Amino acid sequence: MSGDTSTAIPALSNDELARYSRHLILPEVGAAGQERLKAARILMIGAGGLGSPIALYLAAAGIGTLGIVDFDRVETSNLHRQVLFGDSDLGVPKVEAARRRLTDVNPHVDIVTHEARFDVDNALDLVADYDVVIDGSDNFRTRYLVSDACVRCAKPLVWGAVQRFEGQVAVFDARQGACYRCLFPEPPPAGTVPSCAEGGVLGVLPGMIGTLQANEAIKLVLGIGEPLVSTLLVVDALRLRFRKVKIRKRADCPGCGEAALSRPLAAPDGETCAPAEEPMTSETPTELPIEITVETYRAWREEGRPHLLLDVREPWEAQIGSLPDATLIPLGTLGMRLDELDERAGPVVIYCHHGSRSMHATQALRHHGIDAINLAGGIDAWSLLIDPAVARY
Repeated sequence: MSGDTSTAIPALSNDELARYSRHLILPEVGAAGQERLKAARILMIGAGGLGSPIALYLAAAGIGTLGIVDFDRVETSNLHRQVLFGDSDLGVPKVEAARRRLTDVNPHVDIVTHEARFDVDNALDLVADYDVVIDGSDNFRTRYLVSDACVRCAKPLVWGAVQRFEGQVAVFDARQGACYRCLFPEPPPAGTVPSCAEGGVLGVLPGMIGTLQANEAIKLVLGIGEPLVSTLLVVDALRLRFRKVKIRKRADCPGCGEAALSRPLAAPDGETCAPAEEPMTSETPTELPIEITVETYRAWREEGRPHLLLDVREPWEAQIGSLPDATLIPLGTLGMRLDELDERAGPVVIYCHHGSRSMHATQALRHHGIDAINLAGGIDAWSLLIDPAVARY
Protein backbone atom coordinates (compact mmCIF):
# COMPACT_ATOMS: atom_id res chain seq x y z
CA MET A 1 0.00 0.00 0.00
CA SER A 2 1.35 3.40 -0.95
CA GLY A 3 -0.39 5.18 1.90
CA ASP A 4 -2.18 7.59 -0.44
CA THR A 5 -5.83 8.17 0.36
CA SER A 6 -8.61 9.88 -1.49
CA THR A 7 -9.27 12.29 1.39
CA ALA A 8 -7.02 14.52 3.47
CA ILE A 9 -5.32 12.79 6.37
CA PRO A 10 -7.20 13.80 9.53
CA ALA A 11 -5.43 15.38 12.46
CA LEU A 12 -5.46 13.71 15.87
CA SER A 13 -7.62 14.97 18.72
CA ASN A 14 -6.29 15.44 22.25
CA ASP A 15 -7.95 12.20 23.31
CA GLU A 16 -6.32 10.37 20.41
CA LEU A 17 -2.92 11.83 21.25
CA ALA A 18 -3.27 10.38 24.75
CA ARG A 19 -4.74 7.07 23.53
CA TYR A 20 -1.98 6.39 20.98
CA SER A 21 0.92 7.81 23.00
CA ARG A 22 2.87 4.55 22.89
CA HIS A 23 2.58 4.57 19.10
CA LEU A 24 3.59 8.19 18.83
CA ILE A 25 6.94 7.65 20.54
CA LEU A 26 7.90 4.97 18.01
CA PRO A 27 10.04 6.61 15.30
CA GLU A 28 8.53 4.23 12.71
CA VAL A 29 5.02 5.47 13.55
CA GLY A 30 4.94 8.91 15.15
CA ALA A 31 2.15 11.39 14.63
CA ALA A 32 2.34 11.14 10.84
CA GLY A 33 2.03 7.36 10.96
CA GLN A 34 -0.85 7.47 13.40
CA GLU A 35 -2.64 9.88 11.10
CA ARG A 36 -2.13 7.41 8.26
CA LEU A 37 -3.72 4.71 10.39
CA LYS A 38 -6.64 7.03 11.07
CA ALA A 39 -7.07 7.67 7.34
CA ALA A 40 -6.88 3.97 6.43
CA ARG A 41 -9.83 1.86 5.35
CA ILE A 42 -9.50 -1.87 6.03
CA LEU A 43 -12.02 -4.56 5.09
CA MET A 44 -12.17 -7.73 7.19
CA ILE A 45 -13.87 -10.82 5.77
CA GLY A 46 -15.25 -12.91 8.62
CA ALA A 47 -15.75 -11.99 12.27
CA GLY A 48 -14.86 -15.38 13.73
CA GLY A 49 -11.76 -16.89 15.26
CA LEU A 50 -9.32 -14.96 13.09
CA GLY A 51 -11.51 -11.89 12.77
CA SER A 52 -11.79 -11.43 16.54
CA PRO A 53 -8.13 -10.56 17.27
CA ILE A 54 -7.81 -8.79 13.92
CA ALA A 55 -10.71 -6.48 14.72
CA LEU A 56 -9.73 -5.87 18.34
CA TYR A 57 -6.15 -4.92 17.56
CA LEU A 58 -6.95 -2.84 14.47
CA ALA A 59 -9.59 -0.91 16.39
CA ALA A 60 -7.24 -0.39 19.31
CA ALA A 61 -4.50 0.73 16.90
CA GLY A 62 -6.74 3.47 15.52
CA ILE A 63 -7.61 2.28 12.03
CA GLY A 64 -10.00 4.97 10.84
CA THR A 65 -12.53 2.80 9.03
CA LEU A 66 -12.93 -0.91 9.68
CA GLY A 67 -15.38 -2.78 7.48
CA ILE A 68 -16.64 -6.18 8.66
CA VAL A 69 -18.34 -8.73 6.40
CA ASP A 70 -20.17 -11.60 8.12
CA PHE A 71 -23.66 -13.10 7.91
CA ASP A 72 -23.53 -15.43 10.93
CA ARG A 73 -24.84 -15.16 14.49
CA VAL A 74 -22.93 -15.82 17.69
CA GLU A 75 -23.18 -19.41 18.95
CA THR A 76 -21.90 -21.12 22.08
CA SER A 77 -19.39 -23.17 20.06
CA ASN A 78 -17.76 -19.90 18.92
CA LEU A 79 -16.79 -18.69 22.35
CA HIS A 80 -13.70 -20.82 23.01
CA ARG A 81 -11.77 -18.93 20.33
CA GLN A 82 -13.84 -15.95 19.11
CA VAL A 83 -12.82 -13.56 21.88
CA LEU A 84 -14.73 -10.68 20.36
CA PHE A 85 -17.93 -12.15 21.83
CA GLY A 86 -19.38 -13.31 25.14
CA ASP A 87 -22.46 -15.05 26.50
CA SER A 88 -24.50 -11.85 26.27
CA ASP A 89 -23.98 -11.90 22.48
CA LEU A 90 -25.46 -15.36 21.86
CA GLY A 91 -27.95 -15.26 18.99
CA VAL A 92 -26.90 -11.74 17.96
CA PRO A 93 -25.57 -11.11 14.42
CA LYS A 94 -21.79 -11.13 14.67
CA VAL A 95 -21.43 -7.79 12.90
CA GLU A 96 -23.71 -6.11 15.43
CA ALA A 97 -22.00 -7.70 18.42
CA ALA A 98 -18.65 -6.73 16.91
CA ARG A 99 -19.76 -3.14 16.39
CA ARG A 100 -20.74 -2.82 20.06
CA ARG A 101 -17.51 -4.31 21.36
CA LEU A 102 -15.20 -2.42 19.01
CA THR A 103 -16.90 0.90 19.62
CA ASP A 104 -16.23 0.34 23.30
CA VAL A 105 -12.59 -0.49 22.52
CA ASN A 106 -12.15 2.70 20.49
CA PRO A 107 -14.98 5.16 19.78
CA HIS A 108 -12.79 6.97 17.24
CA VAL A 109 -13.00 4.07 14.78
CA ASP A 110 -15.79 4.00 12.20
CA ILE A 111 -17.12 0.43 12.19
CA VAL A 112 -18.91 -0.31 8.91
CA THR A 113 -20.89 -3.54 9.04
CA HIS A 114 -21.86 -5.62 6.02
CA GLU A 115 -24.26 -8.31 7.23
CA ALA A 116 -24.06 -10.46 4.13
CA ARG A 117 -22.22 -13.39 2.64
CA PHE A 118 -19.15 -12.32 0.64
CA ASP A 119 -20.19 -13.51 -2.81
CA VAL A 120 -19.89 -12.87 -6.52
CA ASP A 121 -22.57 -10.19 -6.59
CA ASN A 122 -20.96 -7.96 -3.92
CA ALA A 123 -17.26 -8.92 -3.91
CA LEU A 124 -15.90 -6.26 -6.26
CA ASP A 125 -17.95 -3.41 -4.77
CA LEU A 126 -16.85 -4.30 -1.24
CA VAL A 127 -13.16 -4.70 -2.03
CA ALA A 128 -12.95 -1.59 -4.21
CA ASP A 129 -14.05 0.62 -1.32
CA TYR A 130 -11.12 -0.24 0.97
CA ASP A 131 -7.32 0.10 1.03
CA VAL A 132 -6.39 -3.30 2.48
CA VAL A 133 -8.41 -6.54 2.68
CA ILE A 134 -7.92 -9.13 5.43
CA ASP A 135 -9.29 -12.63 4.91
CA GLY A 136 -10.43 -14.28 8.12
CA SER A 137 -12.89 -16.64 6.43
CA ASP A 138 -13.09 -20.37 7.12
CA ASN A 139 -13.97 -21.91 3.76
CA PHE A 140 -12.25 -22.32 0.42
CA ARG A 141 -15.02 -20.81 -1.64
CA THR A 142 -14.71 -17.46 0.12
CA ARG A 143 -10.90 -17.53 0.18
CA TYR A 144 -10.62 -17.94 -3.57
CA LEU A 145 -13.30 -15.36 -4.24
CA VAL A 146 -11.63 -12.81 -1.92
CA SER A 147 -8.30 -13.36 -3.66
CA ASP A 148 -9.76 -13.02 -7.15
CA ALA A 149 -11.59 -9.83 -6.18
CA CYS A 150 -8.42 -8.32 -4.69
CA VAL A 151 -6.49 -9.08 -7.89
CA ARG A 152 -9.11 -7.37 -10.03
CA CYS A 153 -9.33 -4.36 -7.72
CA ALA A 154 -5.53 -4.12 -7.27
CA LYS A 155 -5.75 -4.37 -3.47
CA PRO A 156 -3.31 -6.08 -1.08
CA LEU A 157 -4.70 -9.13 0.71
CA VAL A 158 -3.60 -10.29 4.17
CA TRP A 159 -4.54 -13.96 4.34
CA GLY A 160 -4.62 -16.37 7.25
CA ALA A 161 -5.84 -19.88 7.99
CA VAL A 162 -5.90 -22.23 10.99
CA GLN A 163 -6.57 -25.90 11.58
CA ARG A 164 -5.93 -28.06 14.62
CA PHE A 165 -2.49 -26.83 15.80
CA GLU A 166 -1.16 -25.19 12.64
CA GLY A 167 -1.67 -21.73 11.21
CA GLN A 168 -0.56 -19.90 8.09
CA VAL A 169 -0.20 -16.21 7.22
CA ALA A 170 0.73 -14.51 3.94
CA VAL A 171 0.36 -11.20 2.12
CA PHE A 172 -0.71 -11.36 -1.51
CA ASP A 173 -0.45 -8.41 -3.88
CA ALA A 174 -0.55 -9.29 -7.57
CA ARG A 175 0.85 -5.85 -8.46
CA GLN A 176 4.21 -6.78 -6.99
CA GLY A 177 4.14 -10.54 -6.50
CA ALA A 178 2.04 -13.64 -6.13
CA CYS A 179 -1.66 -14.04 -5.43
CA TYR A 180 -3.37 -16.77 -3.40
CA ARG A 181 -3.88 -18.90 -6.51
CA CYS A 182 -0.16 -18.79 -7.29
CA LEU A 183 0.20 -20.85 -4.09
CA PHE A 184 -3.02 -22.87 -4.32
CA PRO A 185 -4.23 -22.75 -7.96
CA GLU A 186 -7.54 -24.53 -7.35
CA PRO A 187 -9.60 -25.53 -4.30
CA PRO A 188 -9.16 -29.10 -3.02
CA PRO A 189 -11.93 -31.59 -3.74
CA ALA A 190 -14.90 -31.16 -1.42
CA GLY A 191 -14.54 -33.15 1.78
CA THR A 192 -10.80 -33.78 1.54
CA VAL A 193 -9.81 -31.00 3.95
CA PRO A 194 -11.85 -30.92 7.17
CA SER A 195 -13.06 -27.58 8.46
CA CYS A 196 -12.33 -26.40 11.99
CA ALA A 197 -15.80 -27.63 12.95
CA GLU A 198 -14.79 -31.11 11.80
CA GLY A 199 -11.07 -31.28 12.54
CA GLY A 200 -10.97 -28.99 15.57
CA VAL A 201 -8.69 -26.06 16.37
CA LEU A 202 -6.71 -25.08 19.45
CA GLY A 203 -8.58 -22.10 20.87
CA VAL A 204 -5.51 -19.86 21.23
CA LEU A 205 -4.27 -20.50 17.66
CA PRO A 206 -6.66 -18.09 15.87
CA GLY A 207 -5.49 -15.44 18.32
CA MET A 208 -1.89 -16.02 17.31
CA ILE A 209 -2.60 -16.00 13.57
CA GLY A 210 -5.13 -13.18 13.66
CA THR A 211 -2.74 -10.98 15.60
CA LEU A 212 -0.06 -11.63 12.98
CA GLN A 213 -2.56 -10.66 10.27
CA ALA A 214 -3.36 -7.40 12.07
CA ASN A 215 0.37 -6.73 12.34
CA GLU A 216 0.84 -7.23 8.60
CA ALA A 217 -2.06 -4.90 7.79
CA ILE A 218 -0.64 -2.15 10.01
CA LYS A 219 2.78 -2.52 8.34
CA LEU A 220 1.14 -2.18 4.93
CA VAL A 221 -0.68 0.99 5.95
CA LEU A 222 2.42 2.55 7.50
CA GLY A 223 4.79 1.33 4.79
CA ILE A 224 7.27 0.01 7.35
CA GLY A 225 9.16 -3.20 8.00
CA GLU A 226 9.11 -6.26 5.78
CA PRO A 227 5.53 -7.41 5.13
CA LEU A 228 5.02 -11.07 4.19
CA VAL A 229 4.47 -10.19 0.53
CA SER A 230 4.67 -13.42 -1.52
CA THR A 231 5.83 -15.22 1.62
CA LEU A 232 4.00 -17.95 3.54
CA LEU A 233 4.60 -18.06 7.29
CA VAL A 234 3.76 -21.47 8.76
CA VAL A 235 3.19 -21.65 12.52
CA ASP A 236 3.32 -24.96 14.42
CA ALA A 237 1.74 -24.15 17.77
CA LEU A 238 2.48 -27.56 19.33
CA ARG A 239 6.22 -27.24 18.86
CA LEU A 240 6.18 -23.43 18.60
CA ARG A 241 8.09 -23.50 15.34
CA PHE A 242 7.92 -20.91 12.60
CA ARG A 243 9.11 -21.29 9.03
CA LYS A 244 8.85 -19.14 5.93
CA VAL A 245 8.24 -20.32 2.38
CA LYS A 246 8.74 -18.00 -0.59
CA ILE A 247 5.83 -17.99 -3.05
CA ARG A 248 6.63 -17.59 -6.72
CA LYS A 249 4.33 -15.68 -9.05
CA ARG A 250 2.99 -17.99 -11.77
CA ALA A 251 2.74 -16.73 -15.32
CA ASP A 252 -0.12 -19.17 -15.93
CA CYS A 253 -1.85 -18.44 -12.61
CA PRO A 254 -5.64 -18.94 -12.83
CA GLY A 255 -6.05 -15.94 -10.51
CA CYS A 256 -3.60 -13.26 -11.63
CA GLY A 257 -2.35 -14.54 -15.00
CA GLU A 258 -3.15 -12.58 -18.13
CA ALA A 259 -5.81 -15.04 -19.27
CA ALA A 260 -7.51 -15.01 -15.86
CA LEU A 261 -7.97 -11.24 -15.82
CA SER A 262 -10.00 -11.35 -19.03
CA ARG A 263 -12.65 -13.58 -17.43
CA PRO A 264 -15.51 -12.29 -15.27
CA LEU A 265 -15.36 -12.87 -11.54
CA ALA A 266 -16.87 -16.22 -10.64
CA ALA A 267 -17.09 -18.49 -7.62
CA PRO A 268 -14.53 -21.31 -7.66
CA ASP A 269 -15.60 -24.73 -8.84
CA GLY A 270 -14.08 -26.66 -5.99
CA GLU A 271 -16.57 -25.59 -3.33
CA THR A 272 -19.89 -24.26 -4.51
CA CYS A 273 -23.24 -23.43 -3.03
CA ALA A 274 -25.52 -26.38 -2.44
CA PRO A 275 -26.83 -27.62 -5.78
CA ALA A 276 -30.45 -27.09 -6.64
CA GLU A 277 -32.35 -30.07 -5.37
CA GLU A 278 -34.66 -31.99 -7.66
CA PRO A 279 -37.86 -33.09 -5.93
CA MET A 280 -37.94 -36.73 -4.90
CA THR A 281 -41.34 -38.19 -5.61
CA SER A 282 -42.75 -41.63 -6.30
CA GLU A 283 -42.90 -40.66 -9.98
CA THR A 284 -39.11 -40.13 -10.13
CA PRO A 285 -37.65 -42.93 -8.02
CA THR A 286 -34.60 -43.59 -10.18
CA GLU A 287 -33.32 -40.01 -10.36
CA LEU A 288 -31.49 -39.63 -7.09
CA PRO A 289 -30.07 -36.16 -6.43
CA ILE A 290 -26.62 -36.09 -4.91
CA GLU A 291 -27.90 -33.98 -2.02
CA ILE A 292 -31.16 -33.33 -0.16
CA THR A 293 -32.11 -30.77 2.46
CA VAL A 294 -32.98 -31.62 6.03
CA GLU A 295 -36.57 -30.61 5.33
CA THR A 296 -36.80 -33.17 2.54
CA TYR A 297 -35.21 -35.81 4.72
CA ARG A 298 -37.75 -35.12 7.48
CA ALA A 299 -40.48 -35.77 4.92
CA TRP A 300 -38.76 -39.04 4.01
CA ARG A 301 -38.88 -40.16 7.63
CA GLU A 302 -42.51 -39.11 8.06
CA GLU A 303 -43.47 -41.00 4.89
CA GLY A 304 -41.55 -44.07 5.99
CA ARG A 305 -39.46 -43.99 2.81
CA PRO A 306 -37.00 -46.93 2.80
CA HIS A 307 -33.37 -45.89 3.23
CA LEU A 308 -30.24 -46.50 5.28
CA LEU A 309 -29.00 -43.60 7.41
CA LEU A 310 -25.20 -43.43 7.66
CA ASP A 311 -23.25 -41.24 10.10
CA VAL A 312 -19.63 -40.72 8.97
CA ARG A 313 -18.52 -38.62 11.95
CA GLU A 314 -16.12 -39.69 14.67
CA PRO A 315 -17.39 -41.65 17.71
CA TRP A 316 -16.85 -38.69 20.06
CA GLU A 317 -19.14 -36.59 17.87
CA ALA A 318 -21.82 -39.25 17.91
CA GLN A 319 -21.73 -39.19 21.72
CA ILE A 320 -22.74 -35.52 21.63
CA GLY A 321 -25.77 -36.23 19.49
CA SER A 322 -26.99 -38.42 16.64
CA LEU A 323 -30.00 -38.88 14.40
CA PRO A 324 -32.23 -41.85 15.24
CA ASP A 325 -31.44 -45.22 13.66
CA ALA A 326 -28.13 -44.06 12.19
CA THR A 327 -25.28 -46.47 11.47
CA LEU A 328 -21.95 -45.01 12.59
CA ILE A 329 -19.00 -45.64 10.26
CA PRO A 330 -16.33 -42.88 10.45
CA LEU A 331 -15.26 -41.61 7.07
CA GLY A 332 -11.68 -42.85 7.52
CA THR A 333 -12.88 -46.46 7.85
CA LEU A 334 -15.72 -46.40 5.33
CA GLY A 335 -13.73 -47.94 2.48
CA MET A 336 -12.99 -51.03 4.61
CA ARG A 337 -16.57 -51.44 5.87
CA LEU A 338 -18.69 -51.25 2.74
CA ASP A 339 -20.00 -54.76 3.44
CA GLU A 340 -21.86 -53.35 6.46
CA LEU A 341 -24.13 -51.31 4.21
CA ASP A 342 -27.36 -53.15 3.43
CA GLU A 343 -28.28 -51.89 -0.03
CA ARG A 344 -31.62 -53.71 0.24
CA ALA A 345 -32.69 -51.05 2.74
CA GLY A 346 -32.79 -48.43 -0.02
CA PRO A 347 -30.50 -45.51 -0.83
CA VAL A 348 -27.89 -44.53 1.74
CA VAL A 349 -28.49 -41.08 3.23
CA ILE A 350 -25.21 -39.82 4.65
CA TYR A 351 -24.63 -37.09 7.20
CA CYS A 352 -21.75 -35.58 9.17
CA HIS A 353 -21.42 -32.34 11.13
CA HIS A 354 -21.91 -29.75 8.38
CA GLY A 355 -22.02 -31.79 5.17
CA SER A 356 -18.52 -31.81 3.69
CA ARG A 357 -17.32 -35.20 4.95
CA SER A 358 -20.66 -36.75 4.05
CA MET A 359 -20.42 -35.32 0.53
CA HIS A 360 -17.01 -36.96 0.17
CA ALA A 361 -18.52 -40.26 1.37
CA THR A 362 -21.47 -39.84 -1.01
CA GLN A 363 -19.18 -39.44 -3.98
CA ALA A 364 -17.07 -42.42 -2.88
CA LEU A 365 -20.10 -44.71 -2.50
CA ARG A 366 -21.48 -43.65 -5.86
CA HIS A 367 -18.12 -44.52 -7.37
CA HIS A 368 -18.67 -48.04 -6.01
CA GLY A 369 -22.14 -48.19 -7.57
CA ILE A 370 -24.04 -47.61 -4.33
CA ASP A 371 -27.01 -45.21 -4.33
CA ALA A 372 -25.94 -42.50 -1.89
CA ILE A 373 -27.31 -39.07 -1.03
CA ASN A 374 -25.70 -36.34 1.04
CA LEU A 375 -27.70 -34.62 3.79
CA ALA A 376 -26.99 -30.92 3.19
CA GLY A 377 -25.86 -29.07 6.29
CA GLY A 378 -25.47 -32.27 8.29
CA ILE A 379 -26.63 -32.77 11.84
CA ASP A 380 -26.04 -29.08 12.54
CA ALA A 381 -28.73 -28.10 10.03
CA TRP A 382 -31.02 -30.79 11.43
CA SER A 383 -30.64 -29.36 14.93
CA LEU A 384 -31.04 -25.77 13.74
CA LEU A 385 -34.00 -26.28 11.41
CA ILE A 386 -35.76 -29.49 12.46
CA ASP A 387 -35.06 -30.68 15.99
CA PRO A 388 -33.44 -28.27 18.47
CA ALA A 389 -33.28 -31.10 21.04
CA VAL A 390 -30.31 -32.49 19.10
CA ALA A 391 -27.22 -30.92 20.66
CA ARG A 392 -25.16 -28.54 18.52
CA TYR A 393 -21.38 -28.35 18.82
